[in-house]
Amino acid sequence: MNFQQLRSIREAQRRGFNLTEVAHALHTSQPGVSRQIRELEDELGIEIFMRAGKRLTGLTEPGRQVLPIIERMLHEADNLRRAGDDFARAGTGTLRIAATHSQARYALPPVVRDFRATHPDVSLHLHQGSPQQVARLLLDGEADVGIATEALAQFDELIALPCYRWTHSVVVPPDHELAREAAEGQVLTLERLSQFPIITYELGYTGRSHIDDAFRTAGLDLNIVLAAMDADVIKTYVELGLGVGIVASIAYDEERDQHLVAIDARHLFADNMTRLAVRRGAYLRDYVYAFMSTFAAPLTREAVEAAAHESASQAGL
Repeated sequence: MNFQQLRSIREAQRRGFNLTEVAHALHTSQPGVSRQIRELEDELGIEIFMRAGKRLTGLTEPGRQVLPIIERMLHEADNLRRAGDDFARAGTGTLRIAATHSQARYALPPVVRDFRATHPDVSLHLHQGSPQQVARLLLDGEADVGIATEALAQFDELIALPCYRWTHSVVVPPDHELAREAAEGQVLTLERLSQFPIITYELGYTGRSHIDDAFRTAGLDLNIVLAAMDADVIKTYVELGLGVGIVASIAYDEERDQHLVAIDARHLFADNMTRLAVRRGAYLRDYVYAFMSTFAAPLTREAVEAAAHESASQAGL
């Protein structure tokens, strides 16, 4: 048994049993992948994959049982390499961060600036995606830290730590009637907001579910004319007069967004929680802990390790 065999099994499942893609991912040949899989099956005395001729079509029942074990073995091998790196290259390395656009665009810049000032020898790689994509990057070992509002707490394999709460704002051009009403001291209501076309986030992004829930609970129609995952895109179309925008409050900057007016909407929609997540059981280098505490001061190494221990106890690990 060797790690190349284990990687071939894992990648075959991840890539829909397409051996051409597996070979490309592992920088080897398709016959080489087939040989590695067959040799491990022969050694274990089971068939891991169902086949139609030479083509893999799915996992057998034994395959479904052994795949989680293979995942754990490869995960621990990665932890072992990271532990060795900590001693061999203290203070240097690569930190891979996966985040949604709102977090990457608005929350992370000052954090990255402060972290780089204290860890100049750490290279940062930033991946952007939906909350589900952020979670998948963590689960696949392609990111060390994930930051998002929704989804991260839904995965048992992740330790999702609460960081801070935030609210939404309604954004409109300065000459919009809602801007005039706000200036006169009128409090914005859902009923009033429902009278306008809405531009906001796509489903699954940046607290969108709380927006939908508020309108649904009030029995009001939510007329969304454009949905995007990028607050800058939303604000651009609001400036063009296509509708009223609902964005994360952090996405509005008075100096940068001089062509828009923000109206506080915290009384209309439930608060949102930004979470930082790591994969359960992952080996975290010292600078990963440093980054987490830079992003959210309460996330000290002691607090993160305590949360990991509590999470493992609840999972029966």
